[in-house]
Amino acid sequence: MSGIDWNDVSGVMIDMDGTVYKGGNVIPGAPEFIERLKEKGIPFVFLTNNSSSNRANYLIKLLGMGFKVSIDNILTSTTATIEYLLKYQNGKTVYLLGTPRFVSEIEEAGIIVADDADVVLLAFDTTITYERINTAYQLIKRGASLVATHPDDLCPTENGYDVDIGPFIRLFESMTSVKAEVIGKPNPMMAMMAAERMNVPHEGMVMIGDRIYTDMKMATDAGIRSVMVLSGEAKREDVERSGITPTMIVDSVDDLMRQ
Repeated sequence: MSGIDWNDVSGVMIDMDGTVYKGGNVIPGAPEFIERLKEKGIPFVFLTNNSSSNRANYLIKLLGMGFKVSIDNILTSTTATIEYLLKYQNGKTVYLLGTPRFVSEIEEAGIIVADDADVVLLAFDTTITYERINTAYQLIKRGASLVATHPDDLCPTENGYDVDIGPFIRLFESMTSVKAEVIGKPNPMMAMMAAERMNVPHEGMVMIGDRIYTDMKMATDAGIRSVMVLSGEAKREDVERSGITPTMIVDSVDDLMRQ
């Protein structure tokens, strides 16, 4: 592959929606690319900011699309946020804005969920209501910190994009003057967690994704190589205007698999 020497790659982080599938449709060549990584003995982990579902459901989706992977190959912004809370906010109570699956995953990790909480945790919440928004606002105004699983404005679907978490982060920040601690991509913390899970040096990793200001920015900020795929959100002209320079730009992961 021009631009990257795969003999010098310690591990690969791969975005999911827009990179290996889009909504419910697999991107051609994506399962075969994963098999090529396995043949080369290169560890990999799927990295997603979407916190509306848990790892088990992502695994079911990937297996159904023909990916031969395990749950250990998946790292979500929810998983990363749980690790952050247990390490840096251990013992504090949390008020959740998230889907039922998200809530279950947080509770199963042993994090104490409460209505009068120390931390407001904002995820991609397709069940959000005015009452819950207002409760979160009141808690932050009374001193609760604000944590968000990821910063994305839009979430890819089969038919386009849906509103994601970003506008809600800005809503709470503007109303309360409290800055959110955002855990997911582009926070380099996600890359470090991925390296730990693969047990590889982070300097040798490669990030593959379709978003400039999450996937590519994280790679840049973490000091690692990157592959921009044009199968999802960003177009080539968007990359050229962004000021962020990926190591490679390809149409899709199918181009990588065939090189």
